[in-house]
Amino acid sequence: MKQDIHPPYGPVAFRDRSTGHLVVTRSTLVAREGAEQVEVDGVTYPVVDVDVTSDSHPFWTGTARTLDSEGRVEKFRRRYGAAR
Repeated sequence: MKQDIHPPYGPVAFRDRSTGHLVVTRSTLVAREGAEQVEVDGVTYPVVDVDVTSDSHPFWTGTARTLDSEGRVEKFRRRYGAAR
């Protein structure tokens, strides 16, 4: 790898905007200027706010709606009739 062309890589706290849930991981977003700081277990991390995480996504929270209430085969048979 070439030296001095890659952004710094370090620990960052990602925060879900709707629930406030924090996930600490590593990212290249650590270099953002003026980023808000948060303390987790005595260590200070820069914060990156995200819109959707597994803590608020409808699929993972069980609040997802089912759009197709009948099966595809039944829908096909209803639309085009039984096999002739």
